[in-house]
Amino acid sequence: MNYQWYPGHMTKARRMMQEDSKLVELIIELVDARAPMSSRNPDIDEIGRGKYRLILLNKSDLADEKYNALWKAYFKEKGFYVQEINARSGAGVKKIMPLVQETCREKIERDRKRGIINRPVRAMVAGIPNVGKSTFINSFAGKSCTRTGNKPGVTKGKQWIRLNKNLELLDTPGILWPKFEDQKVGERLAMIGTINDEILQTQELAASVVSFLRKAYAGVLAQRYGVEEDQELWRVLEEICINRRCLQKGQAPDLLRGSQIVLDDFRSGRLGRITLEYPEEWQ
Repeated sequence: MNYQWYPGHMTKARRMMQEDSKLVELIIELVDARAPMSSRNPDIDEIGRGKYRLILLNKSDLADEKYNALWKAYFKEKGFYVQEINARSGAGVKKIMPLVQETCREKIERDRKRGIINRPVRAMVAGIPNVGKSTFINSFAGKSCTRTGNKPGVTKGKQWIRLNKNLELLDTPGILWPKFEDQKVGERLAMIGTINDEILQTQELAASVVSFLRKAYAGVLAQRYGVEEDQELWRVLEEICINRRCLQKGQAPDLLRGSQIVLDDFRSGRLGRITLEYPEEWQ
């Protein structure tokens, strides 16, 4: 299966982000902790050149704890500030404000020496689709946020979210990039639900999930579905269908329904905390 998905509006969104980057000091980039590098848009490094950088490993509750720690160390070594969060539950979110202050310490100190007190850090929130940007902003801002409306020197119509006197956020659309040169990247994005399911072949994708789990997390499928993992791949899927009563007329396995169950279980964390890629792959 060839994984490509780049709706036309993303080209416009990228140009807008490039322009908006001139208005901020900090880029807060959300990635999916289950696939931290595959869920990074390489364009954001170019857009964020010369800016302070903070990476949030979102959905860290769905990722393998051991690899969360390794990915934090990996990004820190590359010069990023990093925090694990679960935007949906709010876990880790309270640590972000102090981390923003630490990330932008030079800027804040420079302002202080110039007699500029309490000028807020302006931050752009960036990331690919479905990585949780809106959930994060809502969780981070809570009920205290106010939309500041048009501001001097800001492109007409742009809305800033003022969290407090120290920080303002600018949301951006989720953008992918036009071509996944490594199809493994596209496959991982499809597994975690970033690419629109309507353009995917569900059974092939579920087979990829089963194949990965058998190698990297042996025993997970047997425990969840009561199947024998060490058999032909499609037979594993058929057994999942049978055991979950996903059957067509004549009692034939309904592979489409069974495949959707596997994908839903993986994405929701019902199969356990799973990480799809490791730092050593990206050295």
